Amino acid sequence: MNKNQSRILNTTVVVSALGYFVDIYDLILFSIVRVVSLKDLGVTPERMLDVGVSLLNAQMLGMLLGGIVWGVLGDKWGRLSVLFGSIFLYSIANILNGFVHDVESYWWLRFFAGVGLAGELGAAITLVTEVMSKETRGMGTMVVTTVGVTGAIVGGWVADLFHWRISYFIGGGLGLVLLVLRMKMFESGMYERASKSSTRRGTFGMLFSERTRFIKYLSCILMGVPTWFVIGILLTFAPELALGAGIVDPIKTSRAIMFGYIGFTLGDFASGYLSQLLRSRKKVILAFLVFTWLSTVLYLYWGGGSALG
Repeated sequence: MNKNQSRILNTTVVVSALGYFVDIYDLILFSIVRVVSLKDLGVTPERMLDVGVSLLNAQMLGMLLGGIVWGVLGDKWGRLSVLFGSIFLYSIANILNGFVHDVESYWWLRFFAGVGLAGELGAAITLVTEVMSKETRGMGTMVVTTVGVTGAIVGGWVADLFHWRISYFIGGGLGLVLLVLRMKMFESGMYERASKSSTRRGTFGMLFSERTRFIKYLSCILMGVPTWFVIGILLTFAPELALGAGIVDPIKTSRAIMFGYIGFTLGDFASGYLSQLLRSRKKVILAFLVFTWLSTVLYLYWGGGSALG
């Protein structure tokens, strides 16, 4: 690898890690400020859970659609064009989130933020894996994800120090700063080679055209379900789950997410390192999924009670 290639690789990994950091900050910020922001908008305690679930669903619907749209556009136009568009979209959406005064506006802005957030992570990880060799890309993705998940820890800290509106402004501002840093990145050689070939690109239906490919695609989705269950349910709705388990002391969502993501940070580092050490991602993924399942059971039934009511 020559000096110029090394510089591209280092820039890609570092900026992608910072991008994932901002992405996770903005992705988790609603979960952190959910209760305080909805109280500020006049939502009654009786409706707090229902409205919170609706807004979280809006964000996830946006990410579902965004993942498809940005993925197709990334194959057609390149990863960097997707990164620029998605970062700009979620940055503006989060800044506008700081100005909302009604639930309906909040819903739509979380939806558009979700669309933008879906493009940042997917394109960044793809770019890193394409510019690195198969022997080193495990370490590259480990750096990106380990640095990235600390965004939630910082988000919890920021939400404790500032008003929830300011927290959104900070997230959007970080996104715009990231957009400037992204200007220094390079398109991957793998994509450039593919763009000159006659291979079809950006066809979403290709995921379902071959049985083997579809099974791999579905398996990747299912592997992510336990992780998002922990983030989107167990951490986001920790105050409600604590009441269901009979815990009297109030649970602060920002603290729950902060401690949860400290665990994610350590886990990302450990899984990436072990995958590289064992030369097997499947074994490590299986081990961590089993550990997640055991931890979830312990979380829900700690002390003999049930957080599910």
